[in-house]
Amino acid sequence: MIGEDKRCKLTTIDELILQQQPFAVYRTPGSEKFRLLRQEHGSIRQLKDLKELNGERGFVIAPFRVSEQHPIVLLQPDEDIDFCTFDADEPLEAGTQSLSDEQMETLSTEGYGVCFRTFLEALQNKTFEKLVLSRSITEERMEGFSPAAAFRAACSRYVHSYVYLCYTPQTGVWLGSTPEIILSGRQGEWNTVALAGTQSLQNGELPQVWDEKNREEQAYVTAISVVNSIRWVSKRTKSPYPAYAGALSHLKTDFRFSLSDPDNLGDLLEVLHPTPAVCGLPKEEAYRFILDHEGYDRKYYSGFIGWLDPDGQTDLYVNLRCMNVEADRLVLYAGGGLLASSEVNDEWVETEKKLQTMKRLILSTPTLS
Repeated sequence: MIGEDKRCKLTTIDELILQQQPFAVYRTPGSEKFRLLRQEHGSIRQLKDLKELNGERGFVIAPFRVSEQHPIVLLQPDEDIDFCTFDADEPLEAGTQSLSDEQMETLSTEGYGVCFRTFLEALQNKTFEKLVLSRSITEERMEGFSPAAAFRAACSRYVHSYVYLCYTPQTGVWLGSTPEIILSGRQGEWNTVALAGTQSLQNGELPQVWDEKNREEQAYVTAISVVNSIRWVSKRTKSPYPAYAGALSHLKTDFRFSLSDPDNLGDLLEVLHPTPAVCGLPKEEAYRFILDHEGYDRKYYSGFIGWLDPDGQTDLYVNLRCMNVEADRLVLYAGGGLLASSEVNDEWVETEKKLQTMKRLILSTPTLS
């Protein structure tokens, strides 16, 4: 089925979806290889609490809010293969149309405007320092759309992001390209980040000048980050710097630390999730506010996803810039951080630009013949 030459066929991955065979394929930022995990035997683990991840190993798909409909899923593979590339000889039909920024940016909808005003009022009343308002859009799934080809295109286009494609019966099919680490590392060296502030690239380069709103948002997230409330054995912080995220840039602060007991990563993840980049501050109150007022179910968007291994390398990322691939439609997600000074049209445009990460894959991904 899969050769020993470490080249994988796109049809192999698409067939796993058609056969409803649980799998995950992912590529870490900057890597030239991707990793394919398959679970053919045994039931997919469903967890109700992040603490149940303590001591576990496998591919985790965690939702924004754990529920009976959207549990934490742990795929524990019985096949694990590293590939260098996809089969370059696979026949493809051309499909390279893409839209300009101007074509993709539209006026905010009435529904978004109502939610925005509700969120802004809470911010201006100083109930919160930051809130994250997200939304979803639905695109028709065109005949011949290949999730595997979209994954390959994302790996090529978004070299600085974590790119994944996965399927389980509990979650369905998800594809994403995300810039935000929630937890990575091994043994004594671990890393998480504070990500806030968004700006378009300037001629493909990282912007060096950031306005007050973006700098203020990053300062809030960094100063009040839950990372600062945890007693690490040691901690090092790298000052905010611009980082790539597809065609966008974010301000990013790195936190590096050591852990005395990696078997309790589930406890740590419960503290870190949801991050300020997808929720707000104060965290618990913002989380409840979003559930009560955002008006839709985020499902696995703004949860986290990736490989968990307390005895080896862990790479877990916040599930941003993603889509849920359904039989006849594609559901795309994006959000933005709001402060008391936020303007509705500015925030709408920011979510439009973030949605382009997945939209461009839909429009430019070749279809399998």
